[in-house]
Amino acid sequence: MTVIWNGFETGAAIGLNLMTRAFKKVVTTSGVPKLTIHGLRHIHATILLEQGVNPKVVSERLGHASPAITMDIYSHVLPDMQEKAALAIDEALAPK
Repeated sequence: MTVIWNGFETGAAIGLNLMTRAFKKVVTTSGVPKLTIHGLRHIHATILLEQGVNPKVVSERLGHASPAITMDIYSHVLPDMQEKAALAIDEALAPK
């Protein structure tokens, strides 16, 4: 678990509940659609994968034990991955 400190003076860790409340306040005042910290994590991973970032890198950023876990969770979000892969290999093998 990652611990975030609230200041050098006290050295006390910020509790998850405090972080959640603070995040909720930011979301509410910013006018963005309702979003949780977990939802933000999901959006982060989805955007990275859609932009073609290597699943191993995404897996490491999320703290997953392996890229397989990441792909099991997020592959449903990217239904066109197989088509993109086929087009990429076609382009690579096409006569020049």
